[in-house]
Amino acid sequence: MRDKVLAKAVIGQDTLLRQAALVLGGSLFIAVAAQISVPFFPVPMTLQTLAILIVGLTFGSRLGAVTLLAYLGEGAMGLPVFANGGFGLATLAGPTAGFLVGFVGMAWLAGLAAEKGLARGVVTTTLCCMAISVLLYIPGAAWPMAVAEAAGVSGKWVGSSAGAIWTYWVSPFLLGDAVKAVIAAMAVWGGWKALEARRG
Repeated sequence: MRDKVLAKAVIGQDTLLRQAALVLGGSLFIAVAAQISVPFFPVPMTLQTLAILIVGLTFGSRLGAVTLLAYLGEGAMGLPVFANGGFGLATLAGPTAGFLVGFVGMAWLAGLAAEKGLARGVVTTTLCCMAISVLLYIPGAAWPMAVAEAAGVSGKWVGSSAGAIWTYWVSPFLLGDAVKAVIAAMAVWGGWKALEARRG
């Protein structure tokens, strides 16, 4: 049966050592991407979610989610892996905490789409990535709107209205999300094409 996950197709049978190397490498890839900001409209575009989509699509659901858990763990331990060099438990309870937690689900869904054969061509992969990117806004918006307050977190952003969430947290980033979905799809599709050419 043909492999549907790129990493498994490239490295063959999974071993614990290979999986650990992928998790470490994937979390480092995401950490580096989180520090890169590209000029874009209407706001600069960070490459963090692009890296997460690529990791999920290439690692599969389970390993992709584990990679993101490792990434969050690294940040919780004080490594500056989050956007703008953020780290620590304060960041994990800050305004973007819902997105950080949602990253685990994002990688898992991307991997699941690959495993189910939904994300193989450029068009289908792009559509999957767009849908997954939109779903990320559910935990991302729920945290500042209600969950943080219920958890006893305080801050000016706690209890934000739906209008504020849309204006400041969602709409400025949608175009960038669409672009990153296309780039992720092309990167993974290119990886499959390169593998097929090598096997020739």
